[in-house]
Parts: sequence; structure tokens; C-alpha cells
Amino acid sequence: MGGRRIAITGAGVISPLGGNLQDFHLALAEARPGIRRLPQEIAQGSGVQVGALVDWSPAAMFKEAEAANIDRVSQFALAAAAEALASSRLDLASANRSRIGVYWGTGMGGAHTLEASYKHLYSTGEWRTRPLTVVMAMNNAAGSNVAVRHGLGGPFANFSTACSSSAMALGEAMRTIAAGRADAVVAGGSEALLTPASLLAWQSLRTLAPADPNDPAASCKPFDKRRAGLVLGEGAAAFVLEDEAHARARGARIHGFLTGYGNSCDAVHMSRPDRGGQTRAMREALDESRLEPADIGYINAHGTATAVGDVIEAETINTVFGAAASDVPVSSTKSLHGHLLGGAGALEFAVALLALEEGLIAPTAFLEQPDPAIKLRHVPVKAERIAPPRAVMSNSFAFGGSNVVLIAERA
Repeated sequence: MGGRRIAITGAGVISPLGGNLQDFHLALAEARPGIRRLPQEIAQGSGVQVGALVDWSPAAMFKEAEAANIDRVSQFALAAAAEALASSRLDLASANRSRIGVYWGTGMGGAHTLEASYKHLYSTGEWRTRPLTVVMAMNNAAGSNVAVRHGLGGPFANFSTACSSSAMALGEAMRTIAAGRADAVVAGGSEALLTPASLLAWQSLRTLAPADPNDPAASCKPFDKRRAGLVLGEGAAAFVLEDEAHARARGARIHGFLTGYGNSCDAVHMSRPDRGGQTRAMREALDESRLEPADIGYINAHGTATAVGDVIEAETINTVFGAAASDVPVSSTKSLHGHLLGGAGALEFAVALLALEEGLIAPTAFLEQPDPAIKLRHVPVKAERIAPPRAVMSNSFAFGGSNVVLIAERA
């Protein structure tokens, strides 16, 4: 870390639980789910029944002509980044913007643009497409739009490592600032892949949950013995990460410090999780933060509600935490907001920060019948209040074997 501490000075969220950070926090506290039956025009013939959609109108932020040339994934990114920058009170007019970067993560990039382009081509046979198709659909479009909108000319990077993409963006941004290559970085991720063809591809993997017959909102049940798979979601989360000295010099409010980042690859299988890879990432994050497992007061689990994944993660937590595993609260909020894939790590880091700052631990909603094979200190059904802990951990484990673990400490 080079002696520099990385402060978190701003945050912004666009999610199925609300269009800003405050609404997101309120929904978590109330355990109010954002999962619902998908409209027929989205699900079409994919067979996917439920998803976590953002209630989004671009008119609040973009002129009609502008919105038409920015994919939904980039619109989410711009909205979340704008909230993060506003909450950080970083004066961009006077700041050295060549020292402020953007690190972003997304799994699928401009999925809506790509799908519309192919649909037009193959349904009409017309070999013409919009001139801006490439720059709307490319994976770095979301982060690049953030940089362009705010004139941020510092280091730039885009990460696409499936479900760990945005967590990796945060961790690598931390390292960039610690190395002295930037004063601040807008870091986060976004995803907007709820299109018929993308849904069909995921349905073919046989990892998606069907609609709960009694309550579609309860379709995602991490750690529950009735779990039947994950539920896809969309949205974005962004943070302003800043060198502590830079933040204090301008009198910024510091929400916490990002102090640990673990990054590993299972190198075993493209879709089956591995305890060894997850263990390496969790231990690396603890080592970098110079913390012991007992110092962690909350774990936001990756917890996708798959039969194998939930068990493997629980076993990893017990391996790494040892005796402390029985005391540290663990929850998966995908039960409420779904799985944002490339945006998941950043959104769930916002959940962990809520516990760090306010002592509010969001629950694993609908966890009414815990799987006896998953031995964790659960936070079932309802949120819990605790004394703000010293540190929190957030896990992101992805297809391709990419594992990222983040640790934040109290300011």
C-alpha cells in the first residue's frame, strides 16, 4: 500500500431497490425485494420468469436525442457516478482532473445495443446498422462515458471478469492511488443485460431460479435448502476513492477506508467454484489489510443461491475464519436486488459500507429453512443492528474462476 490509505468519500447507486443510495439503504433496512415477474416483452421465449429490473427513466438525466445514443448500461453508470461525485463534494472545476481516473467493471457491456442491432439485421435482412453501434456496445463504453462527462483524464481501466468485474475495479483503483498514480478514482460497475437473448443464454446454463409459486419476489433464496438458482438483475454502483491526505486537505467526509484487496483465479473450471481459489483471495485481502478474521464484523457473501456455490463459499469462510466463523454475521443481499453480474461487486460493497458506517446489516431475505450443510452465522429474513464494526468484507466470485475480496475499515 506504500503507506497511503485510500479513503471512500462518495457513493452512488442505481438499483432494483431504488434510484439513489438513500432509497437503496431504506429498502435494505426494510428487506423490501426488487425481484418480480419479468414483463413478456423482456422475457419473450427465453423461459426466464423473474428478474430484478431498475425503475428507470432516462428523461430525468438525458435529453431524448442524447439518451438514444447511450446504452442503458452507460446511462446507469453516468447516474451512479454523478451521485458519487456529488456526495464526495469533490470540486472538479478546481481539481487537477488529470490526476482523477475512472476504473469500471461490466460483464456484458452494451447488451441492449447489440441485441437491437442483431435483431434488426436478422429480422429484416438489411445489412445496415446504426453508426454508433460499436461505441455504444463496447465494454468500456460505460466507464468512458463517465470520464468524458466529467473530464476525468487520469488513469483509466475497464474490467470484464464476469461477476467480479466491479469489485476488481475497486481493488485495482485502490492500488493505483496507493502507488501515487492518481489522487482519486471514480470506481464501480454497471450491468444491463435483461434482454431476451441474454436471458436465453443464461437459462441454457440451468442456473436461474424459476418464479416462486407463492411469491415471485421470493424467488432467490441464498443459503436456504429450498434454493433453486440465481435471479438476474441490473443497475450500477460507483464510489469516489481518494488518497487520504488529498481528502483531508479539502475537508472531505470519509465514509471508511478500503484497505484490503484479494485477487485469485481458481484455474480449475470455467463455472464450478473452487475452495482453494476463494481461500487465497480472502487470505490475501486479510493480509493486505493487516487484520485478523476476528476483526471482521460482517461479510457480504457472494451467495448466488446455487446448490453448489453457496456450500463452497460457506466452507471457504469456515476455512479462513476458523473459530471466528461462528460469530461473524454473513448475508447475501442478492435475495433482494438480484445478481448484477459485472455490477454486483460494487453494489454489494455499498451494502457492506452500510454495516460499517451505521451498523445496519442487511439480511438474506426469505432464508426461512437454512441448509444444514451451510454452517454460517446467518442474518435471516430481517435486518439486524449492531455496533459499527472495525471492518467488513465483501466477496465476489465469478465464472472463469475469478475471485475478488474487498475489505473496508471504519474511518
